[in-house]
Amino acid sequence: MPNALRNPVTLALLLLGLVILIGSTVSIVPETRQAVIVRFGEPVRILNAYKPGEQFGQTGAGPYLRMPFADQIVWIDKRIQSVEMERQQVLSTDQLRLQVDAFARYRITNPLRMYIAAGTEQRVEDALRPILGSALRNELGKRTFAALLSAERGQVMNNIESGLNRVANQYGAEVIDVRIKRADLPDGTPLQSAFQRMRTARQQEALTIRAQGEKQAQIIRAEADASAAKVYAASFGKDPRFYEFYRAMQAYRRTFSGDNDSATSIILSPSNEFLKEFRGQ
Repeated sequence: MPNALRNPVTLALLLLGLVILIGSTVSIVPETRQAVIVRFGEPVRILNAYKPGEQFGQTGAGPYLRMPFADQIVWIDKRIQSVEMERQQVLSTDQLRLQVDAFARYRITNPLRMYIAAGTEQRVEDALRPILGSALRNELGKRTFAALLSAERGQVMNNIESGLNRVANQYGAEVIDVRIKRADLPDGTPLQSAFQRMRTARQQEALTIRAQGEKQAQIIRAEADASAAKVYAASFGKDPRFYEFYRAMQAYRRTFSGDNDSATSIILSPSNEFLKEFRGQ
């Protein structure tokens, strides 16, 4: 044996075997991953499983011992994953065809269920993508195009998220968020027709608002004139002489104001009835 250890080839083979043995026995689980230990095809242990509210650096990550050559490790990401939906055409309730792009964000919260139901993360994503498209079509088919531009859009997203989450739970995943990136009308005639309908609707709405405003203005003016006439009648009824004086002052202002042509002259007799207020009569 000592002679064999002096042989460089033998020593290298021994060192290589030792490295392989250590690599098959000791594994280091990083913070960002979960590990399912599979022994002869059966899951026997979960390492660094996701826990809600856990803090970075205080998880179950680190070195672990496993049975060499018998245990295999299936790695599962602990971070939030994203599944992109291929662009699809959706028909809204107002018969508008929309081109919709959406995505969902999810996390594997039960690695054992995920391994049993899907085997790999890619299969989970492949299973969620068509479900996302189906839930999106069903929900948007109940809404108008204008609803996607209003506060109702948040409720739409919540409904889609709830429906997708029921399927994701079967794969040990939890849907965190669903968002629509774009919802556009198809280019060409459908888009121009939709713009024309929207323009016509807004013009009709503007005409209605303007007509209502003019109606209210006429009512307000009529009520103000009636109120003013009532005040005048009450005031002049108390002193008819003051009413005559007030009307005479108005006539003098219109007649003798500087608005008339400067070349025009007015000749009146001092005893003219029009000038009686000047005489104090």
